[in-house]
Amino acid sequence: MDRNAFLKRSALSAAALASLPSFAHFSTTSDKGGNPLTPKIVRKGEGKKVNVIGDQQTFKLTGEDTNGMFTLIEEVNPPGTMIPPHVHTKEDEIFKVLEGELEVTVGNETTVLKAGDLAFAPKNVPHTWKVVGDQDCRTILSVFPAGLEHMFEELGNLPPGPPDFAKVSEICGRYGISFIA
Repeated sequence: MDRNAFLKRSALSAAALASLPSFAHFSTTSDKGGNPLTPKIVRKGEGKKVNVIGDQQTFKLTGEDTNGMFTLIEEVNPPGTMIPPHVHTKEDEIFKVLEGELEVTVGNETTVLKAGDLAFAPKNVPHTWKVVGDQDCRTILSVFPAGLEHMFEELGNLPPGPPDFAKVSEICGRYGISFIA
């Protein structure tokens, strides 16, 4: 291509880009309802820490930060920590392992996730997890849409000691979660 053709094509491309609506540039700073999102940086060790019946969680982003679109939680737990089989009716979850090993069952499939692996647990599909191996497991839990952090806070406010399963089930039930016997 000669120099004049290149310059002409470049000028036409620039003009086409300039004609795009200016709001397209800002579309990622609002939720679907047009509410503005505020950027946020969360450093290592920052966030609200909650002990959810032995599941050590740190809320990194909540529905308040994301206008209800999602919640992002870091979990760091020793081997043996587990959550019994349960079903969500309102949210999907993604578990991404950063360190350690996490045995997950989603539907009828059980596998061990290692650093870099992830599992998707859609709503209405039974799932469970357990930290396995000989080291702590650090996992990022993403929840879509947000709101589950409120249940986790309620569970974290229960008295210390062995959990009252009837009370745990009642709290979870209000959030559309049921345990599988």
